[in-house]
Amino acid sequence: MSLLQEKTENKSVFSFMWLLSTLILLAALIFTIIPLIFMFTASAMPSKDILKMPYRWVPRGFHWQNYFKAIAGNDGNYMFFRNIINSVIVACSVTVSTVLLAGITGYGLAKFRFRGRNIVFLAIMATMMIPFEAIMIPLYLVATNLHLQNSYGGLIFPFLVNAFGVFMMRQFLITFPDEFLDATRIDGAGEIRIFFNIVLPNIKPAIATLAILTFRTQWDNLIWPLLIAQSEKMKTVPLYIVKFAAEKYTDEGAMMAVAFLASIPMLILFFSMSNYFVSGASVYSSRKG
Repeated sequence: MSLLQEKTENKSVFSFMWLLSTLILLAALIFTIIPLIFMFTASAMPSKDILKMPYRWVPRGFHWQNYFKAIAGNDGNYMFFRNIINSVIVACSVTVSTVLLAGITGYGLAKFRFRGRNIVFLAIMATMMIPFEAIMIPLYLVATNLHLQNSYGGLIFPFLVNAFGVFMMRQFLITFPDEFLDATRIDGAGEIRIFFNIVLPNIKPAIATLAILTFRTQWDNLIWPLLIAQSEKMKTVPLYIVKFAAEKYTDEGAMMAVAFLASIPMLILFFSMSNYFVSGASVYSSRKG
């Protein structure tokens, strides 16, 4: 009888924990998605409707003028498309270089034993403790001396790889089976071929996770482009949004339209790689090595 009672109690506890976790996740989902819903619905309204209280979540028709104003800009120069292209080029370039260089570095730190390996890893990790604001001015002076202002090189080169990417790849590759690597070496494959033909195709969750995080960071990057890109043609989307919102007679509906349009590439990337991104959560729980 006690055994049956214990099983019943365990089942009740499990049901309660499942219900509690479901409610917490549901609440987190609601708090996450509400700003996106507000941004979209507000972008479809005239400004006078956005400011009304209580807020009307269902627009009365679709106010397309907001999107026309967002694309044309307050000065009507249609620089939005150029700034979007700049952001895509910068974010994609940095993402590809970070995944590749962090993968190579992480592979070397995870699978090769050499003197000072741990010191090298700790030195790389130590750079994460330095805020970007501390090196921003010296980095700007270097970029200026190299004549990288108002260029894609100036926007891309300082972010080709980062310590977090190296850490993530190393932690993931520590769990990669050595047997696969040894078997490939026995077959006569070199390390370059092993990395590109064996390692990279089998660490897609880590690649997707690092790619999404890197792309998002560069897509939202404001401080560095603000320093390095003075030309309107070289500015990125965050700078466009700041300028658009700073105008004296900014239309709130158009401002929401700008924000919604700027978020579309990030949403597409996330949902297209969401399965790999969720699988890549195991990177953070790896503690081996």
